[in-house]
Amino acid sequence: MAANSNEVIEMLKHSYSMEIETVMNYLANSINLDGVRAEEIKNRLAADVNEELGHAMQLGNRIKQLGGQVPGSLDVTLSQKHLQPPADTTDVVGVIRAVIEAEQAAIDQYKKIIRATEGDDYVTQDLCVKLLADEEQHLILFKGFLKEYAKES
Repeated sequence: MAANSNEVIEMLKHSYSMEIETVMNYLANSINLDGVRAEEIKNRLAADVNEELGHAMQLGNRIKQLGGQVPGSLDVTLSQKHLQPPADTTDVVGVIRAVIEAEQAAIDQYKKIIRATEGDDYVTQDLCVKLLADEEQHLILFKGFLKEYAKES
């Protein structure tokens, strides 16, 4: 059964919050990580900041199109404890694992919206399918990093 418009807006707001929080944490980790082994991950996270921000912008625009209001900073829900910058700034593997967890959470959320809009809101569904593809690509990339970096640990 398709979700009603208010339910879809709330799911989109949740995804928006996730993307905004990911931007903050990717930015922090791309700056805070130290060491030679960290450079590739830092560069990838820095590049992903713009992509994740683009996701948030697309979600915000869809929220507005559906008659909702895009959350400001006081209304964004933050919950990514696992993606906080580690105390050990050389814990590259820990950051990679946290990125994988964040990407999987985004994938799960987009799949939820895709199912909720099936047969009713094709525009939102199409947007979430595109965002899902991006998140799956990030997940595969960071799983590959984990294979390589975990061998070196």
